Amino acid sequence: MLEFLDVVEFFVQAAKNFQKGVLNLCSPLEEIVLKSAGSNLAYIDNRRDALKKYGFDFWEELKNELGEQEFDRLLRCSDIAKRLLYSKSEQFPDFMFKAREIRGRFICGSLLELKDSESGSVASFNSTIPTRFKNLEDVDVANGKTLVSRIASLIDRKQPEGEYYKFERRCFYLVRTHRCKPNRVKVSVVEGSFFETVPKDHLIHQVFLQILRNHMRKRQLTIPPDILRQVDEVLSHITDQTIIASSRIIEGASIRPRLRIMAEVHSEGNPHSPHYPQIVESTFNLILKSTPETLLLEERLLREVPGLKMFTIQHKRNGEHIVFQLRPHSRY
Repeated sequence: MLEFLDVVEFFVQAAKNFQKGVLNLCSPLEEIVLKSAGSNLAYIDNRRDALKKYGFDFWEELKNELGEQEFDRLLRCSDIAKRLLYSKSEQFPDFMFKAREIRGRFICGSLLELKDSESGSVASFNSTIPTRFKNLEDVDVANGKTLVSRIASLIDRKQPEGEYYKFERRCFYLVRTHRCKPNRVKVSVVEGSFFETVPKDHLIHQVFLQILRNHMRKRQLTIPPDILRQVDEVLSHITDQTIIASSRIIEGASIRPRLRIMAEVHSEGNPHSPHYPQIVESTFNLILKSTPETLLLEERLLREVPGLKMFTIQHKRNGEHIVFQLRPHSRY
């Protein structure tokens, strides 16, 4: 069973919507997701605009299934205030797909984050470091609160704990560059492996180690190698983004300093950059790490989406990736 069947289904439906002219490559990314995957979503961060702008009621299916009284009871049990039902929570991720349980094992439940840019660069990551996998525990740590996991577990009708809470979910990024230029726009559903070429914990550790070394060079300081190795060992434990981002109370200080980790994509990690000329303009792409599982998708996707083509690209830092590419003939 394909672990990320949810994203494949979303890609297929979005491709069909582009071909039919229901959507085009310059449509709002939120609209692309809602019109292509709406009924299969367990979390939407901007539930307000989903309803007001696109007429999508995130809670409608659950309300109809349970009835008003039972729905209200479940909200209270999940500690979800009614004012949050149609709000913009400003949490990670933008979207989460529903989880599926197969023979006692969870699959799907993928996370989808939107990255929209007027230039050829991928928009910065302001809240989390992009990775290939995250579980709900990671999501709660990144957000510093449990709202996302509580909403997702309510929609999925699962207990917000145990295996449901800990199973590894794929992270995908809906990336668009040159969004206002129909002849240059590129839209891709990108697996997190394209961005995570170094494990997150090691990445954070190396950031602080580089800061130390830069200060040593600037001040012409010398630290004995054995002491530096000890410092390196200590810094290797600084990996929790929630702790790093927390406000600090410093004795005598009238401000509370806080650090915020942001991430910018190197050009070699940007699938829309000149490093990957096969990702051409005016196309919609699905970009996946090459594995035996993803190779099996070729027959299915080429059958379901006429005009789709498949090829591989060599990531400059992370091996072979498979690309399914569509050039829709949509009106802008």
